[in-house]
Amino acid sequence: MNYYQILKITGIILLIFSFFIIIPIGASFFYDESIDNFLQSFLIIFFAGLLTYFPNKNEKSQIKIREGFFIVAIFWFILSFFGAIPFFLDQDLKFSLVDAIFESTSGWTTTGATVITNIDNLSKPLLLYRQLLQWLGGIGIVVLVLAILPILGVGGMYLFKAETSSPVKDNKLSPRITETAKSLWGVYIILTVACAALYKIAGMNYFDAIGHSFSTVSIGGFSTHDASIGFYSSASIKIICMIFMFLSALNFVLHFLFYKNKSFKVYSNNSEMKTFIFIILILFFFIAIFSFGDRLQSLQTIDIIFHVLSFATTSGFTVTNYDVWPTFILTLIFLSSFIGACAGSAGGGMKVIRFTIALKSIKKQLLKVIHPKAEITIKVNDKKVDDMTIETILSFIILYIILFFSSSLLIMLSGHDLLTAFSSTAACINNLGPALGDAFGNYASLNDFSKSLLLIMMIIGRLEIFTFIVLITRYFWKY
Repeated sequence: MNYYQILKITGIILLIFSFFIIIPIGASFFYDESIDNFLQSFLIIFFAGLLTYFPNKNEKSQIKIREGFFIVAIFWFILSFFGAIPFFLDQDLKFSLVDAIFESTSGWTTTGATVITNIDNLSKPLLLYRQLLQWLGGIGIVVLVLAILPILGVGGMYLFKAETSSPVKDNKLSPRITETAKSLWGVYIILTVACAALYKIAGMNYFDAIGHSFSTVSIGGFSTHDASIGFYSSASIKIICMIFMFLSALNFVLHFLFYKNKSFKVYSNNSEMKTFIFIILILFFFIAIFSFGDRLQSLQTIDIIFHVLSFATTSGFTVTNYDVWPTFILTLIFLSSFIGACAGSAGGGMKVIRFTIALKSIKKQLLKVIHPKAEITIKVNDKKVDDMTIETILSFIILYIILFFSSSLLIMLSGHDLLTAFSSTAACINNLGPALGDAFGNYASLNDFSKSLLLIMMIIGRLEIFTFIVLITRYFWKY
């Protein structure tokens, strides 16, 4: 393990992050707020970056696969820790260290779970900072770093593979990793600007439009108001939010290819996108059947549709008190978050492509029982999926379920009820955010053990399990 190279890249990440702190510092001047909090945070993060980068700046070796996995894993832990500094130093929040790290981790992993009980009363710079964390975490600041590493003489291919641990991780937009990173960020920025512009036209002020565009495109769910999107009581804003939640839940490669080829065929020919739409339509169908007989007469149709999209994409925005909804609907939309968004998006969950391949694998095994000698292949986008990939996906799903139940049981053991334990674990491992029971609205009432465990679940969910699991095996550290 080349620890000098790891320290060098860690320093680069912290230095890049420190310069983004200048944005809330600027907001402090603009809104005539105290700059002490963010100025201190900038200095701490900046000098931490300097101390880890400069002593190792002459290290020229390439990143290998072990270093790639290790860097990506510690990247989320390190940034979650340093990202907690502005929350911890804020005099109004009076956060404990656990609460500060929880809020920071939720932002970086685009989970959207919060321990803040009075969001409307936060200062504008701190509100902007929360939204900015989600925007940076959405596409992965690792992708930003990838655009810089080659300039510094550091290869980034293994870092890219470790960050995009999905069945489509080798779907590069261009032969060079730098160009791939720039293309992804280009798509991300275009979606963000378009979303902010439409929010402003629909009635949000500039601050809220920019802030909510950050958390919408990142599928994060943080809002500048306690009532989330429901604060506006605007059908136009809800529709805009739904459109961009859906677009951001798709593979960003598709958006780039659409921009490049000017053809909608890149969407219509993609099997994962079609499956994702089918899943959403199935959710609508079951809810419509359940609604027959005016059992949901108190709910507006647009609110039901909004929450289905919000939970299915793992965005986590809300427009009403969903906790009073019928158990059937709550169960359905929470289960949809386990499937999650498409691979290559900013969304969480197991990803649609894995769910699709797993179902096809089950179908294959059933057919093999009837026709033992038949040669049956599994295809995605007209490409054969090899047996190794199928085994990896099935192992991934099993690990996902084991971690979900293990975390839920530990939270119950710490003193919380079953509803709180299962819903909060599902919300965190799927990077969803909203939960039920003691965690409804915010997670402030949970004990420190549960918060600590849940923030680890957020990171595991963001890393898509394998990157984290690999690190805790003795085989990784053996050689």
